[in-house]
Amino acid sequence: MKPLLQVHDATKHFGGLTAVNQVTLALDEGEILGLIGPNGAGKSTLFNMISGTYRPDGGTVRFAGEDITGTPPHLICQRGLARTFQIVKPFANLTVVENVMVGSFLRRGRVQESEQRARQVLEFVGLSPYADQPAHNLTTAGRNRLELARALATEPRLLLLDEVMAGLTPTESRGIVSLIQKIRESGVTLLVIEHVMKAIMTLSDREAVLHHGELIAVDTPSEITRNPEVITAYLGGDHDAPRH
Repeated sequence: MKPLLQVHDATKHFGGLTAVNQVTLALDEGEILGLIGPNGAGKSTLFNMISGTYRPDGGTVRFAGEDITGTPPHLICQRGLARTFQIVKPFANLTVVENVMVGSFLRRGRVQESEQRARQVLEFVGLSPYADQPAHNLTTAGRNRLELARALATEPRLLLLDEVMAGLTPTESRGIVSLIQKIRESGVTLLVIEHVMKAIMTLSDREAVLHHGELIAVDTPSEITRNPEVITAYLGGDHDAPRH
């Protein structure tokens, strides 16, 4: 069986800077792959190439067996690949359910059907009590869950999560970890950028490590925490990554 996502030699330049340099990785259906690395390592740039925001300067991206290299984001989303954004920007003057309906309209053309699907997703992510409130009333944790809900409403096969635990307390982060596990159990494959190391090591089946735009390791969390190159580049000898 072919991987759900295949990235081959993906490269992106910004002027004289090579932000991502010949990155090759694959993601199997049902897997959670963590994408880690220092700030500026190229993680978000890689996300942007996979999701269609950036066209690669070299290499290819294949999803579900089809070449989607440089395909516009809305068409990639229609094929079943959705993403969240690190900087969450809900439609502040719309209600929470109306925000999620923006995503559910991709598959549900009628307003009533779209709203019904949006409310189902809000129940799934734990935001049902806030469905009819303005989105600007939500806390940081609530907005992060809303960002997840909007993406889930598009009914993706593959979901790219860009630091959905940013700005959260440890308790709130644990809640997001549980939610991500529930998303995987529902049949969605996940590629996750995260700086909360304890969380990403707990969640992921494998970790891919970027450094200066290059992929330096792909392995299980237990092996990544023992990889000398990764430790030097990112984790650091005294990092509190979980011991396995």
